[in-house]
Amino acid sequence: MHDQQKTRTLPNPGEPAIPLVNWGGLRTLYIKEVRRFFKVQLQTIWAPALTTLLFLVIFTVALGRGDRTILGVPFEAFLAPGLIVMGMIQNAFANSSFALLVGKIQGTIVDYLMPPLSTLELLTGLVAGAVTRAICVGLTVWVAMWLWGIDVSPAHLWAIAYFGLTGSAMLAFFGVLTSMWAEKFDHAAAVTNFVVQPLALLSGTFYTIERLDPVFQSVSQLNPFFYVISGFRYGFIDASDSNILAGVLVLAGVNIALCLLCYGLLSRGWRIKS
Repeated sequence: MHDQQKTRTLPNPGEPAIPLVNWGGLRTLYIKEVRRFFKVQLQTIWAPALTTLLFLVIFTVALGRGDRTILGVPFEAFLAPGLIVMGMIQNAFANSSFALLVGKIQGTIVDYLMPPLSTLELLTGLVAGAVTRAICVGLTVWVAMWLWGIDVSPAHLWAIAYFGLTGSAMLAFFGVLTSMWAEKFDHAAAVTNFVVQPLALLSGTFYTIERLDPVFQSVSQLNPFFYVISGFRYGFIDASDSNILAGVLVLAGVNIALCLLCYGLLSRGWRIKS
């Protein structure tokens, strides 16, 4: 009789035992993703920060002599914000593009698929972990540049937060797509080398698009990375070579589209379920 009463308290087959959001599972997945890159922080945080600083030193020495100014500020002050956010978005992509891929290669993909997490919770955990790594890299580079003597004083905190977070989320979503599509590390490396890095380097990090031919200006405006770089820079130097409102809308639209695409493919188990 007692066993029958206990059985009646269980949900019917097919009914979720955890209502709405599995906060415990989501928190666990997020902590797992953060711990994964913190265990090798020398490679995932400090090395990217050092690489970004080397970019700053090299381009400042090569192009910043003679009190050169761009958009009304010294060249190093123009260059610094773009390098910070470029390091952020590249590392957001690196983190999320590794998550599911390594699970498929090592045969541990069930660790993501078997827990009682919905598709949205799984996607949120992966993206949140990638964005956290981006923030860690961005803060590390910002502090290093400030100690180096570069003027990186915020002018518009809302722009720094919005373009930094949406840019990192955009690359995190793209990394999830890459992680689902790739079957080996070479595939993910190919996307990094032939898609992410070219788009990042040709986004106006080291120049303003006003210096380009009108045709190439139009091409640059089709690159969502351009709006990330330009908007984030606006948050520091109060000047931009793009329409800030257009950047806000473009990044919101791109992130919504990528989120829906990731959600649809994850819910179908595209290339991650046999």
